[in-house]
Amino acid sequence: MHNATLRGDDMEAEGMQTETGFRRQLDGYRLTTAEILYHLPDHPAVLQSYVWQDLDLAPRFPVLRRFLDFWSREIDGRLHSVRVGSVKLVSAGEWRQVRYLQ
Repeated sequence: MHNATLRGDDMEAEGMQTETGFRRQLDGYRLTTAEILYHLPDHPAVLQSYVWQDLDLAPRFPVLRRFLDFWSREIDGRLHSVRVGSVKLVSAGEWRQVRYLQ
């Protein structure tokens, strides 16, 4: 088990990141997971699996596409195939602010 102590500025940054992620979900971003199969550079007949996950916009997946473009430019392992799954976690109609809980 890993224990970490967050300083005030770390906690603020983490809160901002959570708020930004939540805002992105309200704007239509979905939790997207991609299983990327690629050829090992030293053994091209062998496939390796890499799992990528981020918030992205279906059905065009611009965040995933940028990552795959980066992969193709910068990483030696040639892409074989990509399987994508996506799920909407929150929508504007499912969320409302509550002032008082009693």
